[in-house]
Amino acid sequence: MTDFTMQKDADGVAIITWDMPGKSMNVLTMEGAEELRGLLRDAFTDDAVKGIVITSGKKDFAAGMDLNVIAAMKDDGAQGVFDGLMRIHTNLRALELAGMDPKTKTGGKPVAAALPGTTLGVGLEIALATHRIFAADNPKARIGLPEIMVGIFPGAGGTTRLVRKLGAMGAAPLLLEGKLSDPKKAKANGLVDEVVADPVAAAREWVLNAKDADLVKLWDQKGYKMPGGEPFHPAGFMTFVGASAMVHGKTMGVYPAAKALLSAVYEGAMVPFDQALKIEARWFTHVLMNPSSGAMIRSLFINKEALEKGANRPEAPDQTVRKVGILGAGMMGAGIAHVSAMAGIEVVLIDAKQESAEKGKAYSEGLLDKAISRKKATEEKKAEVLGRILPTTDYAALEGCDLIVEAVFEDPAVKAEVTKKAEAVIPEDAIFATNTSTLPISDLAGASARPEQFIGIHFFSPVDKMMLVEIIKGRQTGPRAVAKALDFVRQIRKTPIVVNDARFFYANRCIIPYINEGVRMVAEGVNPVLVENAAKMMGMPLGPLQLVDETSIDLGVKIATATRAAMGDAYPDGAVDEVIFWMADQGRLGRKSNAGFYAYDDQGKRQGLWEGLAARYPEAGDQPELTEVQHRLMFVQSLEAVRALEDGVLEDIREGDVGAILGWGFAPWSGGPFSWLDIMGAARAVQICDGLAERHGERFAAPALLREMAEKGESFHGRFGAEARAA
Repeated sequence: MTDFTMQKDADGVAIITWDMPGKSMNVLTMEGAEELRGLLRDAFTDDAVKGIVITSGKKDFAAGMDLNVIAAMKDDGAQGVFDGLMRIHTNLRALELAGMDPKTKTGGKPVAAALPGTTLGVGLEIALATHRIFAADNPKARIGLPEIMVGIFPGAGGTTRLVRKLGAMGAAPLLLEGKLSDPKKAKANGLVDEVVADPVAAAREWVLNAKDADLVKLWDQKGYKMPGGEPFHPAGFMTFVGASAMVHGKTMGVYPAAKALLSAVYEGAMVPFDQALKIEARWFTHVLMNPSSGAMIRSLFINKEALEKGANRPEAPDQTVRKVGILGAGMMGAGIAHVSAMAGIEVVLIDAKQESAEKGKAYSEGLLDKAISRKKATEEKKAEVLGRILPTTDYAALEGCDLIVEAVFEDPAVKAEVTKKAEAVIPEDAIFATNTSTLPISDLAGASARPEQFIGIHFFSPVDKMMLVEIIKGRQTGPRAVAKALDFVRQIRKTPIVVNDARFFYANRCIIPYINEGVRMVAEGVNPVLVENAAKMMGMPLGPLQLVDETSIDLGVKIATATRAAMGDAYPDGAVDEVIFWMADQGRLGRKSNAGFYAYDDQGKRQGLWEGLAARYPEAGDQPELTEVQHRLMFVQSLEAVRALEDGVLEDIREGDVGAILGWGFAPWSGGPFSWLDIMGAARAVQICDGLAERHGERFAAPALLREMAEKGESFHGRFGAEARAA
């Protein structure tokens, strides 16, 4: 079985087709790369072949590099990674030069890429080494180099070629942000050369008529100058200074891939092309050997994909949702209705008042109008989606629904009432899901006549943007309910994690201590600017004070009040309550009231931390070290994740890591809390915990599991990861 095959036609065109057996998308393996090299050598040395077209036997061209290949390269250490990359560079450089005379740049054979659909990563890097790229006019296709999103950068020549082609400024958003484009935008930004109805036919026609000059890349021509200027050109100098500042501003120095990519571009721009490829390979090796890249690839690609494909789905027949009933048309219910209708599911949206139900449907209309204005949707698509949503007050309309998602107020009595109303109408085998962020699922299931069919589905706001969905099993929840929830989440293209019922479940169990620690430090006299920036410098997207402003301070008051009532004397956060209750009394409820820990202008734009905070909680004379603040903010989350694993709330650390990144943005560079602790090492983590606990209290006490792992020299992914479970 081969990944690449070649057919030579009577006109002298060799068509090389990439079609991996048993795979829905092509990915490059080392064996595949050698096959491609062999076929190209055959075509270049065959006098009957006039030109070559590389295409795909699938609807898409390629998804990128097989990550198992990268893992195998890492097993041989840095030298193994570098040598593997240089083999790829040698092969693609031979493709690019196409047998031409090295001095005259004549006598080569034209090679074109014909892309039928999506082309990502190394697939695009192969295409960039050809002499002309033809993409199908397929608006669903996505073309780009998204490697930066999983902690690496294009290392098979894509970085060097794209910068040589577009200049550092033109290539920056494509490389540093991993932006993907449809074919027409890809042509506009220089990624592809032509967008046509039939790329193979167009590519075939081109190679039969190409001249020697058409084969010579810009960087192989005499007098080549990089667009925008090299690093020491006046214009280029400013570009690189600006790029360095931008990268550091966005990454705070914690994402090694972005810095390494910029270094490869900067250094490579000052040397000949072939030397630049070596520099790219060295920097890629540097990044790949950094534990951050391995953790990001594992969490944001391998494990995320596994969870989306149902890695923890119980055995049950297909549970595809045909008709969903949503109880409550507020912001959450409206968002759930939107993503459901977008996925092709029929939606019944119920609220107590018809006006409210209509407003919930209008939320979808607003999102679709925005998408149309950005040319991401059409009027036909809008009509189709809105046609699936029935806004009503009549529970009888729920007849035939196979899934109910309740999204009413966080009040057990209200939830119980709508549960009973819905169950009086829906089929006996329908699954009932409650969308709640804090209320115990097992308690809410008490209102159901079918507790084995009752489950929690916790969406994050805004539903249309947040990728994570937390599925919560109550004490009596059955496997079919879990399968139904997972299949539904897959339908709406979100990433699920499945956890067991406990106070705050998993995500809020970790988020709330993070917010509380930031507020607690303010009460202690730690400069709020230090608190916020310490968090961002660890890779958190929002500091704890900004996060509580975004989620609303009065919600924090409600959660604190309920938690204190439930825990009594064991309640640990009185110092935090003193601050947030005072803020609420001042009418400072966060962004929604244009007043919180931050000040806001009339348009709701943040204007900096509120000056009144310093008046109430003056800055202490002795400020803690940056590292101390960072450790407090990171460990208070990570230790709670470990306790969730100890308590059985989490059953799979993959869900703990992926859920943390997608749910509240836990330092993506680290791969999640368990990966972060693994990078640090359990022994070092326990040592830091002991110091924090001594200075700040028992909330930093190392959990027994972490201490045991430190004593045994274990890691979380070594002990609980997918490979350990499979052994």
